[in-house]
Formats: sequence, C-alpha cells, structure tokens
Amino acid sequence: MNERIKECFEQAGTDVSGKWMSIDNATKFAELIVQDCYQKLIDMDQQVKASHNYYKHAAIQIRLHFGVEP
Repeated sequence: MNERIKECFEQAGTDVSGKWMSIDNATKFAELIVQDCYQKLIDMDQQVKASHNYYKHAAIQIRLHFGVEP
C-alpha cells in the first residue's frame, strides 16, 4: 500500500487494516483522497504556468464533483 494512502487512513482516524471505525472515518478518508488529487493538480498548474489554467480548472471540477470543501 502506498505511504500516502496509509497516511490518509491514519488521518481519517482508522488503521490500515481496512476495518472502518465508523462511516465518518470512511467519509474523511475519501475527502482526504479528493483533497490530495486537487492539490496535485494545483501544483502541476503552478509548475507549467499554463495560460489557460487547465489543471486548476480540473482540480476545481474534481472537488465540486465530490462536494469536498477546501
């Protein structure tokens, strides 16, 4: 399992065994994954300095699609 995924499990309040403590833990884990994807796209946008902000637009759409607040 990827180290970042393990970190997300721990930040969500559960362990990497896959046994959820509650639905809130599962929700938090999913939100952390979406936030990581969002941040990766924002970082890419800043690296390429795209004039059309394609990565930033994609990042915002991912967050809106999953209803995750910044």
